[in-house]
Amino acid sequence: MDEFSFINSIKQISYKQPSLVKGIGDDAAVFRSEKDIVTAVDTFVEGIHFSRETMSPFQTGYRALAANISDLAAMGARPAFYLVSVVISKTWTLKEVEEIFSGMKELARYDHMDLIGGDTVSGSELSISITVIGLVEKGMARFRHTAQPGDHVFVTGTLGDARAGLHILTDKTSSYINSSYFVKRHQMPSPRSTFAVSLAGIDRITLNDVSDGIGNEANEIAEASDVTITLYDETIPVSDDFQQFPPSFQQEWKYFGGEDFELLGTVAEENWDALARIANDTGTQLTKIGFVSEAEKEPSVYVIKDNRKTRLDKNGYTHLK
Repeated sequence: MDEFSFINSIKQISYKQPSLVKGIGDDAAVFRSEKDIVTAVDTFVEGIHFSRETMSPFQTGYRALAANISDLAAMGARPAFYLVSVVISKTWTLKEVEEIFSGMKELARYDHMDLIGGDTVSGSELSISITVIGLVEKGMARFRHTAQPGDHVFVTGTLGDARAGLHILTDKTSSYINSSYFVKRHQMPSPRSTFAVSLAGIDRITLNDVSDGIGNEANEIAEASDVTITLYDETIPVSDDFQQFPPSFQQEWKYFGGEDFELLGTVAEENWDALARIANDTGTQLTKIGFVSEAEKEPSVYVIKDNRKTRLDKNGYTHLK
């Protein structure tokens, strides 16, 4: 199969977004918008971001697009379009690559996204670069720099599940309770786009998606907003069966496991009830886990556990370290 045949095999027959003027088939795509445009891009490389030992091609595509949609959710944007450039290694068949696109298509269908372009080349290892485009009402994009003293700190869902799922997939010597749940959280996460878009009625809310763990995400908010964030360890939400893992693993994974693609955020006290109602209406688990205060010497994050206050610095995997 040549490049043109491959493109035809993944091209959509019809499009979902009414703002799209031209999708795949010309030198570039065209769409109109009366809203602010939000865009993000991520690259996923075999052996670094994904492995055939722990994910099928379908799951690889699904998870790659999920990570990008989560970035849009953190900005309060509704997903609309995506473009995919893929470097295809000789160790991957075209059918397997088509399965990657099928995984993306499955998630895109749920979020009413259209594939509107991309590129394919050959290379030594498989890599996938996805650009996503979202739309948000003018002036209503969410940023990390808007947290203020007095805000509540909250998080959606439960934390550490994805890292637990990866552990289960790579640990061939043990059996685990509810392993399928944790594995699915790793392989096919669910971005919180519906919840995020539903927050449009709240004037000020700070959001950050949990891709690197809340220890890192909380520090990013603190630094951008020039504040101190304090978290209560006993309130950090975890799944019931998370307790089966060693305590040291639990502690590391819930703060720095990452790739849960939940949302960490801050909101003013007067908007907490509205936030809780939106969470209930969208079926989103919501937990208050801390508070924001003025930075003393520098922006920082602290955790209170067993009546002891400890600074929580950035940790975990970072690129170009």
